[in-house]
Amino acid sequence: MKQKLQEIAARFDLLSQRERVMVASAALIVIGLLCYMPLESLLLKQSKLTQQNRGIVAENQVSMQQIALYNQRLAQDPNDEYNARFATLEQQSTELDKQLSFQMVDMVPADHMPALLSQLLEKVRGIKLQNFQSIAPTPLLAVGEEKKMNLYSHGLRLTFQGDYFAVLKFVEAIESMPNKLYWKRMEYQVDEYPMADVVLELYTLSINKDFISVSSQG
Repeated sequence: MKQKLQEIAARFDLLSQRERVMVASAALIVIGLLCYMPLESLLLKQSKLTQQNRGIVAENQVSMQQIALYNQRLAQDPNDEYNARFATLEQQSTELDKQLSFQMVDMVPADHMPALLSQLLEKVRGIKLQNFQSIAPTPLLAVGEEKKMNLYSHGLRLTFQGDYFAVLKFVEAIESMPNKLYWKRMEYQVDEYPMADVVLELYTLSINKDFISVSSQG
C-alpha cells in the first residue's frame, strides 16, 4: 500500500503545475462526492422522519379534540335536552290554559245550555219544540291525554216548528244573550206555509269534556 502511494506521488511530481491543479481538483470533487452521498442519504431520512413526525402530531391533535368532545358529552346530563323540552311544553301548556280560561269568560257554560234554551223557547211565542238533543263533545286541540286541559265543543240540536217571524225572533233572542252560543248548522224547510220545520245546532266551548245531559222532548 505504501509502495502504491509512493508510485502515485512520483507520478504526481512528474506532472506540470496545470496538470497537478487539475488532478487535485478532480480528487477534491471525487472526495466531495463520496462525502456528500452518505450525507444526502441522511438528509433524505431526516426529511422523511420530519414528515412522519408532523403526521403523528396532526393525528394526536385530532385524537385530543375527539377525546375533549367525548369528555364534554360525558359531562353533560343526558336528560338536559329532555328537561328543556319538557319545560318548554309546560310553559306552552300554562299559556294555553290562560288563553282558554280567558276565552271562556263570555261563553255559556255547557251545563247551562239546556236551561237557557228552554227559557228562550218559553218566551218566544209561535215555537213548538219537537226534539232537544245533545251532541257528543268534541276536543278541539290535539294536546294529548297527558295534558291537564283541552277545549271541547259542546252542542245541542233543536228540532222545532214555527213561522218565519217566530223563528227569526228566537234566533235574535239567542244572539242577544250576554253569554254567547255559536252557530253550527241550521236547516229551514217549509212544508205547509207559513209553518216551517227547523233544525238548529248551537254549541259552546268548555274545558269540561262531560256529556251534556238533556231529555228528549216532543
